[in-house]
Amino acid sequence: MVRSKIRIRIVAIALLVAPLLVALWAFEIEPGMLVVRHLRMELPGWKSDLRIAVIGDLHIGSPHVGLDKLRVIVEKTNAENPALIVLLGDFVTGGPNGRRAGGFVEPEPIAAELKKLHAPLGVYAVLGNHDWWYNGERVGKALTDVGIPVLENKAVHVGSIWLGGIADQWTRDPDVAGTLGQMTDHVDNSDPVLLITHNPDIFPEVPARVSLTLAAHTHGGQVKLPIVGTLITTSKLGYVAGEYVVQGRHLFVTTGIGTSILPVRFGVPPEIVILTLAPGR
Repeated sequence: MVRSKIRIRIVAIALLVAPLLVALWAFEIEPGMLVVRHLRMELPGWKSDLRIAVIGDLHIGSPHVGLDKLRVIVEKTNAENPALIVLLGDFVTGGPNGRRAGGFVEPEPIAAELKKLHAPLGVYAVLGNHDWWYNGERVGKALTDVGIPVLENKAVHVGSIWLGGIADQWTRDPDVAGTLGQMTDHVDNSDPVLLITHNPDIFPEVPARVSLTLAAHTHGGQVKLPIVGTLITTSKLGYVAGEYVVQGRHLFVTTGIGTSILPVRFGVPPEIVILTLAPGR
């Protein structure tokens, strides 16, 4: 009888404590983490290995992601020695939730830290919906002023590939066809094409000419429960996180670093992705 009462008390305490521990992890521990995730993707039409650092949804000024954290992100990224670095938008926490968060950071000091990123083929960016909700022109200027080109429906030839940046789908006018049309014959027009954008829902408009589309925006849903999976995603087409292959076309969505709406992450730690792109077999 005594043992039964002890067991009941242990179970009761565990039931009370467990939700508190989960909440502590989801609101205080995991959002403050930073993992470096290494992936290799084999792509049709790709010519040689290329190591790319993919960083999305910084949301500097959101809980757990201030300028000190940004310095760590920059240091860890540089330590991986990527050949190319792409920044996939939402540098600030804009809109109605931005300044209410209490830690809002202006785009200029953010850009000053991102200036310290180094890659032989350069650092390129696109803007996200939060950047435009705040002030897209100002965020873009802050980045370009420190030498980080912002690709708004624009293509550039980088090394032996074409890199195209597509405007944000929620706040701008994305133009995939117009961007691809800039890939003219003054260099090898058969070079592989890499597209970067903020919102992955542009993917159905991407033709097979593009080897890979990189996107962010979803934060991986921020919460991914065992068995149940992701509860909410900002992708209307269900592109939550990771690699998607549709009719031979490839999309990769990073879960990003910051948070939005609620400062919570569970099962979706903040990530820097080091992506090695290789020729398909």
